[in-house]
Amino acid sequence: MFEKELEVALEAAKKTIPTILEIYNSNELGVEIKEDNSPVTKADKAADKIIREYLHEHFPHYALLTEESVDDKSRLNNDYVWIVDPIDGTKEFVAHSGEYTVNIGLAYKHETVLGVIIIPVTGEIYYASKGKGAFYVKDGKTQRIHCNSKTNDITTLVSRFHSNADEQAMIKKHLDRIKHQKIVGASIKGCVIAKGDAEMSYRFSSNTKEWDTCAMQAIVEEAGGLILKFDGNPIRYNREDVYNRGGYVVCNCKENFLI
Repeated sequence: MFEKELEVALEAAKKTIPTILEIYNSNELGVEIKEDNSPVTKADKAADKIIREYLHEHFPHYALLTEESVDDKSRLNNDYVWIVDPIDGTKEFVAHSGEYTVNIGLAYKHETVLGVIIIPVTGEIYYASKGKGAFYVKDGKTQRIHCNSKTNDITTLVSRFHSNADEQAMIKKHLDRIKHQKIVGASIKGCVIAKGDAEMSYRFSSNTKEWDTCAMQAIVEEAGGLILKFDGNPIRYNREDVYNRGGYVVCNCKENFLI
């Protein structure tokens, strides 16, 4: 299942890289501030157009929910919805940290079933589809990845721009288990956990949306990990309200769902 969708999603994400890097390496990012006070650049808009057109060409009957396009609520009546963040981590993009990604996810009947995440600066690719495992590609070499099984001496990944007092209080509460913190940008956090190089990450704010987590959740789950809301339930997709209200926890195993 979803083999064709995965092939198309990978190609759509790859197609954005030359355009994104050209803008990233220029002095003309075209930064604007949106109504929700988040930044958008020429690269976000250009990548969004490339992805939308390619996905629609190959799957014209699937709905689309993307960060940089108008939300057509007719998607709520479609079982298949592409959920896209053309540049996840726009603040990282503007700051030239290199830690931003292209995210393409697919939801089927409100469940994430496919995810592709590309890091344009390094060319690294993470991808997964339902029941087929999670994979990592670097320098043309593909390997299957798995979360590790550590439950002590664990590392939590924190944001460069979005860490807050609630997150630090929760980390302090669990210092018997959480021994290390590492700053990692955007949805790369989930990829690092899926690859077995860290164990967890908190997101306390309610300002992420479906396109921030859909692809990442598919990859983390297929690697054996979890992305759970603070009530212990997984995030569902193609909702009328696209905000991930209340935040979530990414963890390598249920034992590290520390709240």
